Amino acid sequence: MSKPILGITMGDPFGNGPEITVKALADKAVYDRCRPLVVGDASAMEYAAKAAKTVSGVEMKIRSIQAVSEAKYEYGVIDVYDLGLVKISDIPGDPENPKPFGLGATALGGEAAFQYVKKVIELAMSGEVDATITNALSKEAINMAGHHYSGHTEIYADYTNTSKYTMMLAHNELRVVHVSTHVSLREACNRVKKDRVLDVIRIANEGCKAIGIKEPKIAVAGLNPHCGENGMFGREEIEEIQPAIDAAMAEGIIIPEKKPTPPDTVFSKALGGWYDIVVVMYHDQGHIPLKVKGFVYNKAEGHWDAVAGVNVTLGLPIIRASVDHGTGFGHAGDGHANELSLVNAMDYGIRMANAKAER
Repeated sequence: MSKPILGITMGDPFGNGPEITVKALADKAVYDRCRPLVVGDASAMEYAAKAAKTVSGVEMKIRSIQAVSEAKYEYGVIDVYDLGLVKISDIPGDPENPKPFGLGATALGGEAAFQYVKKVIELAMSGEVDATITNALSKEAINMAGHHYSGHTEIYADYTNTSKYTMMLAHNELRVVHVSTHVSLREACNRVKKDRVLDVIRIANEGCKAIGIKEPKIAVAGLNPHCGENGMFGREEIEEIQPAIDAAMAEGIIIPEKKPTPPDTVFSKALGGWYDIVVVMYHDQGHIPLKVKGFVYNKAEGHWDAVAGVNVTLGLPIIRASVDHGTGFGHAGDGHANELSLVNAMDYGIRMANAKAER
């Protein structure tokens, strides 16, 4: 099997994406498993490469290209599909004395990050790359640039004409998928409807199969405390979630509990191996346990030992995996960003591309 081509967006040029991309691709083992292609601006990647060398001794060169066919995928030289949106003069600071940029969200950064995503989607839809991997963008910045989306997921859905999709977060063997994501908590409760819950259960089942799990075991979290206590604390479990579970099981989908699982115990069970994936009802119900598990702060030394986790959009006609953290504007440019989440995202992209090729 040929190694899959990964299209990796650089993320916001004034965020942590360029730096962690350089660090992730400094591992030769990456090139043994895939062919990485960065979609972004060579100027920002050049700056990041110099800063990484100053801080970490990582020495990587940047090759600017204008077509996928020009990429050579040679370790030590990062191929950058250069969109030429950010000039070196736009990047503040000195790579030989790295300090935080201190820019925050900007219209230029938002426009550039949006165009990187749009381009990598085009490359995937045309079959020029086998999977897409995204670094963090700023929702505020892309909206400042006039692109009114609430995040990557919605951009991908729009540009691939996908109506039924969901976000999956993963850290090692803990995986969650969401009935709703970037809406208010009040709106999230309103979106817990049988048809949507059933769609997400189906997508979760197919998503697990896409990474090689032949018979996925799925848990479906309740919305209310104690799953509503038979209607005392809410009726969503009775009227919406249970009917979706019944319909899914009638299709042969494996839901071991056969009913909603209380949200305060479902993740402990998942970590114990009871399930391959958990269907959650709203954004924070899934994000909090994943980030408690994957984000590890070293209090004594004052830095993050790990910022791990992957965000995968399921239901798309193309593969998309992403880092599970933000742009880190407050520290971007200082040379100390942690690349672990990007490494994990690339691993998921490789697994999914290989499984797709085998199918």
